[in-house]
Amino acid sequence: MTVAERRRGRGGGGAARRAERSAVSFETAKYIERNIPNFEVLSEEALEVIETNAEAILEEIGVNFPENPAALKRWKDAGADVDGERVRIPKGLARELCKTAPSSFTQHARNPERSVVVGGRNLVLAPVYGPPFVRDAVGGRRYATMEDFRKFVKLGYMSKWLHHSGGTVCEPTDLPVNKRHLDMLMAHMTLSDKPFMGSVTEPSRAQDSVDMCGLLFGKDFVQENTVMTSLININSPMTFDDVMMGALEVYASSNQACIISPFIVGGAMAPVSVAGTLTQVMAECLAGIAYSQLIRPGAPVIMGAFVTSIDMNSGAPTFGTPEASLITYGAGQLARRMGLPYRSAGSFCGSKLPDAQAAYETSNSLNMGLLSGVNFMLHACGWLEGGLVSSFEKFVMDADQLGILHHLARGVAIDENAQALDAIREVGPGGHYLGCDHTQNNFKAAFWKSDLLDYKPYETWEDEGGRDTQTLASLRVEKLLNDYQQPVLDPAITESLQDYIDRKKAGEPDSFM
Repeated sequence: MTVAERRRGRGGGGAARRAERSAVSFETAKYIERNIPNFEVLSEEALEVIETNAEAILEEIGVNFPENPAALKRWKDAGADVDGERVRIPKGLARELCKTAPSSFTQHARNPERSVVVGGRNLVLAPVYGPPFVRDAVGGRRYATMEDFRKFVKLGYMSKWLHHSGGTVCEPTDLPVNKRHLDMLMAHMTLSDKPFMGSVTEPSRAQDSVDMCGLLFGKDFVQENTVMTSLININSPMTFDDVMMGALEVYASSNQACIISPFIVGGAMAPVSVAGTLTQVMAECLAGIAYSQLIRPGAPVIMGAFVTSIDMNSGAPTFGTPEASLITYGAGQLARRMGLPYRSAGSFCGSKLPDAQAAYETSNSLNMGLLSGVNFMLHACGWLEGGLVSSFEKFVMDADQLGILHHLARGVAIDENAQALDAIREVGPGGHYLGCDHTQNNFKAAFWKSDLLDYKPYETWEDEGGRDTQTLASLRVEKLLNDYQQPVLDPAITESLQDYIDRKKAGEPDSFM
């Protein structure tokens, strides 16, 4: 039974159909399908050295699974050497376990037209994740609220080049820690119809995510299909904490996808060398992905690599650097050799404002993501201040630039129309192409067009107030939020979700810890 058929049988359909007829549909580009080659920096010999060393780390040094006796038992039963919380994995075991992980999977959206396929030559773009602060041109930098969260979800829904609603687009600090995930999920489920991510801050919150998806999609559909992708960070170096692993256990057992991703600041949490960092990344990913397959063989996973370098004077993370790019390219090669989807890159920058530094670093980071073969790009728009801040202006600036990735990924057409010989013959030496038939037939789709940047003559720009890009971005944020219309959802489903949230909130006292 399809999602649409299931919903029709649930009741409340008349109101939903009437609302659907009056709703405004906003265009969303399909996920990127690359028609360009990946950029590869490692030779076959280098790849083999890194893979051999990664297996040596797992066998000789091992990884820690603290405060998780069930995980230790699973590893022991699988043939690993378990000493206290240390797990040493014999050569070949982790790689053998990883073989059951699928090379690609579909994440279903409640609007089937917005479902995404993660893996292969595809690239799915998702927004910023995790910042406790937000910034806009009017209010400056401040702690994020639930209202900010809802605004970001709406902006993500309205953004043409963004394929995914994401997860913790900002951390709503005005709500209790133990209950805010419910409101965040509700926002993704009702304010957007794009795919979204589940909660990972505690295993019971991951279960809430699965249960709420059961109400949205239908319980049976959730058990048989992937409707969430969730971020499971490894506590580098080589530690798999019980909270993250508890969330992974919930999602993997329910057939929901996990991004298994080391969180590395080079020089602090991994060696300063590119090869050394790649070796540690490979070892950590092997262990994490293998563990997901111990939970449920065939559970969908994404091999992740979040890597920055460090300013050795201040200790601050740096972004858009050549070292981070080399690691991102190399990790892409390793993921492809594993036959797994790959997560990395984003709109990374260390700048405090959406300024030139932010633009330079972000441009470097986005382009390396496209060229490295990334399949799922979290943090694709809105990231500021090393991930501490979600910026409204930068969100729409980045979202606009994601259109360039779509156009670059198309590659170079070489069909008869693209060859343009008729146009060249028609114009001849000394002419121009503005009025020729080929231009008239192709100009609407020939070039990427920004919805934000200013290309007007100086005089017009000056007459309109000499507005910089941040000012234009503020105006675009305002326009998108004013134009927003909520996507249709069966009122019976909305009611069941709200009832679930109300019961869960009433069941325990608020906690801000």
